Amino acid sequence: MYQRTLAPLRHHPVLVACGALVLLLVALVVLFDWNWVRPPLERYISQKTQREFRISDLHVRLGLTPTIRMRDVYFGNAAWSKDEPAMAKIEALEFSVSLRDLPEKVLVPRVALTRPELVFERLPDNRKNWILSDPSDTSPSKLRISTLSVDHGHLRYVDHGEPFVLDVQGSTFDPAAQEKVKDADAKPANNRYSTQYDFKGAYHGAAFSGRALTGDVLSFQESGVPFPLKGELDAGTTQLAVEGTIADAANISAIDTQLRIKGLTLANLYPFLLLPLPASPPYQLQGHLILKGNRYTMDDLAGKIGSTDVTGKGAYVDKKPRPLLTADLHSKLLNIADLGPLVGVQTKGSGGKPAASQAETRNRPAAKAKERATDPDHVLPAGTFEGSRLQKIDAEVDLIATRLVVPDALPLESLKASLRLHDAMLEVAPLDFGFAGGTIASRVSLDAREPTLKSDVQVDLQRVRVDHLVPDNETIAKGAGRVGATLHLKGTGNSIADAAAQADGRIAVTVVNGRISNLLDAASGLNGGKVLALLLGGDKDIVIRCGGVAFDVAGGRGKSTLFVLDTEQTQVLGSGRFDLEHERFDMTVAPKPKEFGLLSLRTPVRVYGSFKRPDYEVVKGPLLARAGGALALAAVNPLAALLPLIETGPGQETNCANVQQAVAGAAQQAGGAKRPVVPKARRTP
Repeated sequence: MYQRTLAPLRHHPVLVACGALVLLLVALVVLFDWNWVRPPLERYISQKTQREFRISDLHVRLGLTPTIRMRDVYFGNAAWSKDEPAMAKIEALEFSVSLRDLPEKVLVPRVALTRPELVFERLPDNRKNWILSDPSDTSPSKLRISTLSVDHGHLRYVDHGEPFVLDVQGSTFDPAAQEKVKDADAKPANNRYSTQYDFKGAYHGAAFSGRALTGDVLSFQESGVPFPLKGELDAGTTQLAVEGTIADAANISAIDTQLRIKGLTLANLYPFLLLPLPASPPYQLQGHLILKGNRYTMDDLAGKIGSTDVTGKGAYVDKKPRPLLTADLHSKLLNIADLGPLVGVQTKGSGGKPAASQAETRNRPAAKAKERATDPDHVLPAGTFEGSRLQKIDAEVDLIATRLVVPDALPLESLKASLRLHDAMLEVAPLDFGFAGGTIASRVSLDAREPTLKSDVQVDLQRVRVDHLVPDNETIAKGAGRVGATLHLKGTGNSIADAAAQADGRIAVTVVNGRISNLLDAASGLNGGKVLALLLGGDKDIVIRCGGVAFDVAGGRGKSTLFVLDTEQTQVLGSGRFDLEHERFDMTVAPKPKEFGLLSLRTPVRVYGSFKRPDYEVVKGPLLARAGGALALAAVNPLAALLPLIETGPGQETNCANVQQAVAGAAQQAGGAKRPVVPKARRTP
């Protein structure tokens, strides 16, 4: 009965036709040779891309993510390319395509290459030879490759716009076999690495080379899947080592690695990072580098720059219109000499001499600047700042140094600095030094929006102890007291020396609560009688009642508007000038004892010369007049010869309130502001 029921179905014409069609499709799938479509496929791709395309074998495994296998693939290069005639030559190519993502993008979840020879190029106008549509199309490619594996491959990438050249050789290996080669009796210690890439190239003219070990499959683009990486890179004098994981080699989306870097100077990193890092002594740093989104962070940062230790953390945010660099750094022992390049002090090359590059001497102004920078007769740093680098990045950096190592035994003790760079405007505030028991509180501004930098420098010397300034000189060191000073200068120039040569502003110094050796006070007035008495009866300290000095500065030239030092026994008045461009000065001080003295040869003293090599002399006019008078009287009466040497004490008491007022006024004014009130003097009662 069951057979009688099925019999009509077997003879139904529609059902028979459907069954035959199904059988035919099954037979077609089983027996179909994909090489039948290879010739029309080659013609289609060649016509569509205007490049030669050919393969020797084709096979497809169907599904929602079909897999295509090709052998002996040849794909021609773009017509505009002057490199290799072929963009790709591959012994075997296997890849899959996600049909779900079409047509928005061509997502390739996996690509496997055997013995590929690849050439990728990009022109300055952003034409790319891997664009598979119109060769002149500069729009972003829709092709996305998630993972990539390579067996014995060679890739060459040339970016004619950056410029950037990269040459990579890649091959797989058996990790266990590699370990056995090292030690036949040892077991494999780490099987996570199975592919080795050797690379070399140049970026912005800086050559580099290195080696990287990875797993057998790389996440390549828009996958977010991390793969293991261990590598080393050598770029001139810079060496970099990383170990950890990275996601998406073509457009890195995540990093979690331990990083170690060392080199001759941080400035050499500029071509690679495009960060305006300063020239520095040799350095070595390490830390934990993480990338999430557009933010790179460096945790557990530790190392040395020169002899300076550095710890802290930093971050780099890749954003528009400029990236942002932040850092919070600490140092237990900071060598000021390591910071010299920050302010334009030349670094030394072989033989201890500053090295001159071709760029530094390519023309007469450059050669003159180089000569100025290395001239031993100058003390103001003449190394130039590259203001254009400050236009490429924003930065927020804080630095605290507990102890300083300072050349020439300057009494600098500690450092606290905060740097802010936004839109080519750099401000370092505070820039505070512990100095001789007091503080140097500074504020520095640089405007790098124009080719020539504009600078604004404010320095406030607070509560500096005289005995800490010259601890090795017992006579002066006994003069316990405090010195204060203010400096406010504005200038233009791409070095400290150039800016100072055109500076406008004001400088003021004051002394309070001081003491000075009575012997030193007597000697300043050439009072032989008092010196003799002090040598016989013992030296005593006397009080410095007050002191103040103020200079107006215009066009790099300073002129004194106030110059007075008043002790219990002597009033010292002076005047002077200085030239910041030529680094020379000329000061004259005239001591005026307030009391009667014997054997006094009071006369002005001139201090002059270069900042590097100061000199002094006794003004001979008044001194010779007194000596001549003594000789003339000696011819009449030997006792009368002492009369010109008797000091009648014309020195006056200084109105210290006016001195303080004048110095305070000078400290508050800048540029060509009006002169401070000159202190009035009153005679000793």
